[in-house]
Formats: sequence, structure tokens, C-alpha cells
Amino acid sequence: MTKRDYYEVLGLAKEAGDGEIKSAYRKAAMKYHPDRNPGDKEAEELFKEASEAYEVLSDAQKKATYDRFGHQGLHGQGFQGFQDVGDVFSSFGSIFEEFFGFSGGFGAGGRTRARRGADLRFDMQLEFEEAVFGVEREIEFEKAAACETCEGSGCKPGTGHKTCASCKGSGQIRRNQGFFSLATPCPSCGGEGQTQDSPCASCKGRGRKIAKKKITVKVPAGVDTGLRLRVSGEGEAGAAGGPAGDLYVILHVKESDRFQRDGLDLILAQPISMVQAALGCKVQIKALEGEHTVEVPAGTQYGHRITIAGAGVPHLRGVGRGDLHVEFDVRVPRKLSKEQRELLEKLAQISGDENTGGGGFFQRMFGD
Repeated sequence: MTKRDYYEVLGLAKEAGDGEIKSAYRKAAMKYHPDRNPGDKEAEELFKEASEAYEVLSDAQKKATYDRFGHQGLHGQGFQGFQDVGDVFSSFGSIFEEFFGFSGGFGAGGRTRARRGADLRFDMQLEFEEAVFGVEREIEFEKAAACETCEGSGCKPGTGHKTCASCKGSGQIRRNQGFFSLATPCPSCGGEGQTQDSPCASCKGRGRKIAKKKITVKVPAGVDTGLRLRVSGEGEAGAAGGPAGDLYVILHVKESDRFQRDGLDLILAQPISMVQAALGCKVQIKALEGEHTVEVPAGTQYGHRITIAGAGVPHLRGVGRGDLHVEFDVRVPRKLSKEQRELLEKLAQISGDENTGGGGFFQRMFGD
């Protein structure tokens, strides 16, 4: 299925600023939100489509990639969009709080005790070859996990929550000030609407504890610095039984001492002597995988390139590979033996270059 242009989805011009992008998404989210369109699959798809457009256009890096390369450019960086509405709510909880005063939806009177956990970031260093070919890496990090004793409820086992007597479960205290009514979070329950009979001794009633976690992350072949991998549900545990956040693994790839990377292509500087360049020869090139024999044509100049198709970086989506460009670095010797000098001077005479004296061509090129 062909994706619509993101600017078209939100009804925006390409010159639209951040404020216009946010405003357009707010209107679309209000119109197509699942709570306003229960059971309407078309509205749900439009809601996801608008959210995906907003995620790209509100991010400067993604927006620049999209403006230059379109949807294909985003796919090349591993961007997959949203799989379902739950993904949208997980990623955009904070903006829904800003738009509507609460996270995720319109239900529950605009307030819900359960809250999604925070997302976490983990920076992973990769060797150049690991980024090219992919790798599975075990990582360890700390996060707020659901308390095992109370299973995240915050209550002592065998007890539970009760409706807050101060706010009668609303989570708010209202005070009249003249013509105005001011609502503030209830100080007794912290705006939750419920209190604990007996807090869990293990987590002190918080429902969460800091714990170390080990997981294995699969890094696909073809990644590059700046790409982030989302590990769903491995962020911090949600409050009061809310869903866990996600873990974002940010990749940092070390530079290679042999190859220069240009997207999916690789560039290799291959040194050859000036004699090899002049006469032509065959050289063995050690690529990322295996060796290749390439023919250097006679008269090769510095910087001349030969391309080995398909010897570059694999595509992230698993289809095809880039190329390896061998760039010849013609080396001129700084010192010559007497015999070498005599031969080159004779070559210069044959070639008609008479300026071979002490301050001439060979002096400038080779020195004493």
C-alpha cells in the first residue's frame, strides 16, 4: 500500500513551522481519536497515519531525511512507523497530556491512576564490522521495575486501595474563589483518587523498585551511527499497573582504519607505486568479505576509481548491498637509489623532459 505524503496527511505546506505542525496534528488527533470513534477502523487508521506524519515532521532529523529522500529514506534508517494505536499512546503520552490534559485517551473522566512508565536510553558502541554485518549483544542496565512483592500495586499483600476520603475518588480538591472554581490535586492522595490501606514494605508503597536487567539486543546488518533501536516494554515499569515504557538503544559506530563509509558504499584507498600506475598491473584487494583481484590500467592517475559491485554495506531491509570503490593512491618515492635515478633520468630524456638538473623535475619530486 502506497503511503500518502506526510504534509498532505496533516494538510500542511512544506514550509510549515513547528507550531503549525503541532496544531495540525492536534486537530487530526481530536477528530480521529479512537475514543471519539469507537469501533471505526477507518478513523483508527487515519489516527495512526496522522500520528506517524507528526512523529516525522516534528523531528528535525527525520524531517530533513523525508524532505530529501521521501518514505524510502526513512525506511533506510529503520523507521517503521506505528504498528497499532497502543504504539501511538506509548510514544505520545506527554503530548496527549498537553492536548487533552491526560495521557492517551478521553476516557475515565480525563484521569486515570495507571500511568505508562518512562522510556529509557542506552548508548551502544559498535565496531565497524559489527555495524556492517549485524551482531547480537547482551546489555545490562538499571530501571524501575514492578515490585515483585506487591506485583506493582504498592500495597501490602492481602490489602488493597480504598477511595480517598478527602476527594471522594476524584483526585481533585475544588475551591471557589469569587466567580471562579479552582481545582488542585488532592494533597491526601496526590491526585490519585485512592489511598493505600497498608503500603508494601518492600517498595515503600511505590509499586516499583530499581533493579538491574540483562537483555540481548539484535542489531541488524547495515546500521550506522545515530540509528536507534526500540525494545518495546523494556523501559521503566508503569505506575499503579500502567504499561512499561520502551528502551531505546542509540548506536555509535567506530570508524574503520581501512574503509570510509558513504551510505551503503565503501571507499578504500589502495596504494600503488608510480611504476605500477604507469605500466599497469593487477592488485589484490581485501574487501570486507574475501579478496578481489582488480586490474590497474596503464597510465592510472592519482584518485582513479574502480568499483567492485555488491561489496559494500548490506541494506537494512535485507535487500541488496552497496558497492566498494577502490581509489588508487599513487605513491612517489621520496628517496631513489643511484640506479633508479639514472633509469628515471633516461626515461625523462626519452620522453623529452630535459629539465632534469639539480633544481629540476626530479629534484622537486624526490629530493636529494
